[in-house]
Amino acid sequence: MTNLLRTWADNEHIHAVVETPRQTTKGKTASGSSFDRNLLTAAHRRLPFGTRVRVIDLETNRSVVVRITDRGPWVRGRVLHLSLAAARSLGITSRGVAQVRAEVL
Repeated sequence: MTNLLRTWADNEHIHAVVETPRQTTKGKTASGSSFDRNLLTAAHRRLPFGTRVRVIDLETNRSVVVRITDRGPWVRGRVLHLSLAAARSLGITSRGVAQVRAEVL
């Protein structure tokens, strides 16, 4: 495991940002794949594309496994940007921002 992954995985509480339903389902991600808000994907600034991450909502203890396909979020203090499908799986679409634990798989 690289230092980047170890440092990020050791972080117990991070923010996850949720895609909003008004965002388009078309376009390309930074990895070159087509963006689809109905897939279980996420954006992270530095994790390698294709990395699988388990995201656990600390409020409900629900979890989802996502694949990193894009870069972001670009808002200070936030670490992950989840697709709409991932946010729905966690039940956090109405909250917009949630406290989660993330584990690199």
